[in-house]
Order: sequence, then structure tokens, then C-alpha cells
Amino acid sequence: MGMRYVISLHHIVTTRDIPKLDAFWRHTIRDGIREKLASKPELYGKPLRNTLKGCWGLRVGDYRVIYKIETSSVRIIAVIHRSRGYGEVASRV
Repeated sequence: MGMRYVISLHHIVTTRDIPKLDAFWRHTIRDGIREKLASKPELYGKPLRNTLKGCWGLRVGDYRVIYKIETSSVRIIAVIHRSRGYGEVASRV
């Protein structure tokens, strides 16, 4: 088994992004983070560009999990619906 990454969440993710989700999406996104980002974040996500260069995006249904990969951790920067733009996310990086 490969390396396990430590997952950390930006404070806005815990105070604003996740509380807005209904229970189904909270559990689905949590499972996606645990199963995919904790083990192989480069494999499951795609690198983002422009103002979010250095960040990655994971698609979970209609939602996007925006994250940064560090040495042994993955920092979740945002959980947003795909209909929202990435503009506000750049200020969290």
C-alpha cells in the first residue's frame, strides 16, 4: 500500500462550504476525499491553471473539491458546486 496523505481543511471549508451541503453530498464528498485524495491525489484530480495554478480539482458529482498537495498532506481549499466559478477560491490559496 502506498503513502497516506494527511487531510486538512481550510477554515472556510468547515464553516461555510460543508455546512451548506445536504447530508447526501456531505457524505459523498467526505468519502471521495478519504478514498481518493488520502491515497493518490495526483491520480484522481486534475491540475488547475491561471489564478489557481498549483492547485488541483477533484470532481465529485456536481461538486468540485479544490486542494493543494504538499509533501505529506493534502489541504482542501474549497468545496464548490460546479455552477459557481473559481473566482472566490483564489483568495483562499
